[in-house]
Amino acid sequence: MTAVTGETPLQAPVQGNGLLGQPLDSREDPQLLRGEATYVADIDLPGTAHMAILGSPVAHAKVLSIDTKAAEQLPGVLKVATAADFTDVMPLPCIWIPGGVESHFPPHPYGLPGSRPVLSGDTVRHVGDPVAVVVAETPRQAAAALAAISVEYEPLPVVTRADEALAEGAPQLHEAVPGNLNAYWTCGDKDRTDAAIAAAEVTVELDLVNQRTINSPIEPRGAVGDYNPVTGEYTLYATTQGPHNHRFLLSALVLGIPFNKLRVVAPTVGGSFGTKGYLYPDMPLVLLLSKALGRPVKWVDTRTGLMNSTVQGRDHRQHVTLAGTRDGRITAVRCTSYANLGAYPSTIGPGVATALMGRSISGMYDIDAAFCEVYAAFTNTVSLGAQRGSGRAEAAFLMERLVDRYASEIGMDPAAVRRRNLVPKEKFPYDNGLGWTYDSGDYQLNFDRAIELSGYADMPARKTEARTRGKRLGVGIASYVAICGVGPSTRMSKEGMLGGTWESANIRVHPTGEVTVTVGSASTGQSHGTVFAQVAADELGIDPATVNVYEGDTLKAPYGQGTYGSRSYSMAAPAIALTARKIKSKLVKAGAVFLGVPEDKVVYADGKVFEAGHEDDPAKTKTFAELAMAMWYGWGLPPEIEPALDETTHFDPPDFNYPFGTHVAVVEIDELTGETEVVAYTAVDDAGNIGNPKIVLGQIEGSILHGLGQALMEHAEYDPDGQLVSRDLNHYALPRAIDAPFFTLDKTTTPSPHNPLGAKGAGEIATVPPAAAVVNAVVDALSDLGVQHIDMPVTPEKVWRRLRGEAQ
Repeated sequence: MTAVTGETPLQAPVQGNGLLGQPLDSREDPQLLRGEATYVADIDLPGTAHMAILGSPVAHAKVLSIDTKAAEQLPGVLKVATAADFTDVMPLPCIWIPGGVESHFPPHPYGLPGSRPVLSGDTVRHVGDPVAVVVAETPRQAAAALAAISVEYEPLPVVTRADEALAEGAPQLHEAVPGNLNAYWTCGDKDRTDAAIAAAEVTVELDLVNQRTINSPIEPRGAVGDYNPVTGEYTLYATTQGPHNHRFLLSALVLGIPFNKLRVVAPTVGGSFGTKGYLYPDMPLVLLLSKALGRPVKWVDTRTGLMNSTVQGRDHRQHVTLAGTRDGRITAVRCTSYANLGAYPSTIGPGVATALMGRSISGMYDIDAAFCEVYAAFTNTVSLGAQRGSGRAEAAFLMERLVDRYASEIGMDPAAVRRRNLVPKEKFPYDNGLGWTYDSGDYQLNFDRAIELSGYADMPARKTEARTRGKRLGVGIASYVAICGVGPSTRMSKEGMLGGTWESANIRVHPTGEVTVTVGSASTGQSHGTVFAQVAADELGIDPATVNVYEGDTLKAPYGQGTYGSRSYSMAAPAIALTARKIKSKLVKAGAVFLGVPEDKVVYADGKVFEAGHEDDPAKTKTFAELAMAMWYGWGLPPEIEPALDETTHFDPPDFNYPFGTHVAVVEIDELTGETEVVAYTAVDDAGNIGNPKIVLGQIEGSILHGLGQALMEHAEYDPDGQLVSRDLNHYALPRAIDAPFFTLDKTTTPSPHNPLGAKGAGEIATVPPAAAVVNAVVDALSDLGVQHIDMPVTPEKVWRRLRGEAQ
């Protein structure tokens, strides 16, 4: 349930022609609700064969032999392949390395950081590491053939924790990575921070485990490869967030084929949360096998397969310290983190584990000294990647837990400590000393609004009432800043990104006055078609129903970087707006010709051009539709004005954008069972100017529930042998509708100066603070028992034991 503070949820100020900020219904929803959307699993090309992948059942071993003879004889089997069949295929690359420091990776022939081979031939390094593939007439036949493949393994020692992987004598995963250390990365001022801690009146320390979690989109991954022997062209249909990037990486750095010979299409994608922005072995495999067999090859993952192969999230072990004065002024924060990259570096995993976390640890606070060091290590687990709010959520958790611990130590209210240390609005743009320069904000206004809406002042009375019902009530606050809008490209290169991060858009106006917008991004369920049509229609002053939006197909759309890091509305939408402005500028020039007046006398407004002062005179006005037809004909245009209306923009912002907010969680703990229920949740977020508040509302609600899942139930747990204990949804708990609390949502608005819409990212920001807010609330509820911390997930058993005085 959701309570909102105005007539329309998260209503943004009206901009432009009044379309932006309006809660238009999502045009994508009807086909999704009726089951008419086309996912990868729905793509059935004529003659399609089906691929299945054999994953290793052990976490670390030498592969002594693979016998495929029995599998090859089974009915319907078309081909069985191992690593020996793909010796000319390059390994997958890693394109985000820890910036500015020495790092070690598996090799790649082009001298780039390597990731993993398409199939493992000599050594397997995690459960699920693929060693063979089968292609058969049906999925059932392919799955049956997997069981007939005999693989002989020689087990090797296993390590699943980053800190243990770096210990002397730990099992070695990659010959090219001595001691399993990918990189030692730092940010901030170590000497200044250490001196501030040594001189502080008060210091508090915590050892934190930000546990590994499993991304669980409603649609697992899938891929269909189709090779055309006549043209030599490959088409890949895949669950991808970045079809253009995957086209380049696969063609140039994996398959070694001409860029123009590969088309990548992302059909409807059923959620991602970061998982589908990566290269996976199935992508090149379906393409290669399609060429070998002369027919399309399709692979669709299972839920269990997803859990053993798709990138996982979080997984930091941290020792953190906060220093301050007795009257509540924070003077320093320090973090030492061991980040678990898994068995192989994912496409961007090392950057997620270092920069996105380390540079974000100071949160919304004006702190004089800060330092973070990260040891990024390889272990025998599934590769680490982004998960909604990646890096930022881990940083917010450590900072907000420290603030509560500090408040307890000095006997000060946690809200008062936060209020005292917020960055004041007169300090923006604000350099946080760790590498981020916050663009804009009024943190005090945002914080006070959240505290007021949550009923924070009434909590003592509510705690007393709850005890009469056998419940312990606790309240937890968590504030955050989330770097979003990934770009600018030059800055990202300094962070170790091996590629650009700009975004593009094209607008084509047809002779009927209808408009086609094509963008380089790729929706994974964020209603891009609705919002991007709003942006174009708002700028051009036309009906959004006349605007069609196309994305997710490298053959149709201009090159773009994709959807990740809450960048769609603050990167792709500005590209659309700027392109629409090019269209308007051209129409003003053409309007001067058509109207027979000087250009400086021509005005474009409300979807038409007119002579200034004569808006209502039909003889001195041209509508958008009339202009579209006139430009299509091109009659009477001077040489300097080209016919037609077709413009493209590549937008690279001057800096990131920094949404922020404050969340307050209220929990009740059953004293008999230890069960924790989130009974109320208040969130006040600031994402700058909002394009469609209805869509953002859905993003925020989903993000909060995602964060609550980590706080209360989610844990990707490995046993000492490297087996994933939480291997399916019978063993890995996810939030359900019944777990959703009553939400009270509101917003503040501080536009970003870094894009023409004043937008900040919104898609994942509300995932950043919930884990900290909930754990703070649980500790508050148990504080009279001397509980100072409890590790996530906060399960009923953990709480029950703490209620009975047992140590964690």
